[in-house]
Amino acid sequence: MDKHTVAAADVLDQMVECGVIAVVRMDHSDNLVGAARALAAGGVRSIEVTMTTPGALDVIAQASRELAGEVLIGAGTVLRADQARLAVAAGADFLVAPIVDPDVIAAAAAAGVAMVPGALTPGEIDRAMQLGATLIKLFPGRVATPGYFKDVLGPLPGARLLPTGNVDLTTAPQYIQAGAVAVGVGKALVDAAAVANGDWEALTERAATFTAVVREAKQARK
Repeated sequence: MDKHTVAAADVLDQMVECGVIAVVRMDHSDNLVGAARALAAGGVRSIEVTMTTPGALDVIAQASRELAGEVLIGAGTVLRADQARLAVAAGADFLVAPIVDPDVIAAAAAAGVAMVPGALTPGEIDRAMQLGATLIKLFPGRVATPGYFKDVLGPLPGARLLPTGNVDLTTAPQYIQAGAVAVGVGKALVDAAAVANGDWEALTERAATFTAVVREAKQARK
């Protein structure tokens, strides 16, 4: 698929269908395209490269070229509209932020790119929805526990929420059972040592395990 020819809503639906978004936050950019390929082989086809990773835009651009049609590559920790525009220009399929910033959301909408703002409180979630967000991450996960998800979805049943932080093989199914539509997983999935050593088999195995656990939790919830 060509960059940005897929509707933003469809990109978000694909992310939810997969159920697992890999969050790549590293202190280097070595081997990250190989890591993305290995994660995709295990079924994780939504990969967020945080803007705090050195060379993030170059990684996004390379991964977008080499893995087009196979993987959705996103930019994370997008805090300002100019960052959003740079990430889109690099080829990002989606943007993720830890905050609700109207300018970032507007920049994503103007570019026709999927946007996942970050919120914590019911007021922030409602504000994000008013600004047009249809998928919102609750962050940090150590505060937004599975029980918190269940409480928030009581008065806001229409919100599509996913957690990041505090997500591992134990908590991932708990979040899904509490109403999360997907989970964002960082170091529990994207192991720094495996990336540094090019241990793609280990990454693929982790990805397959996470996708299976989330899929089973979704089936059990029906």
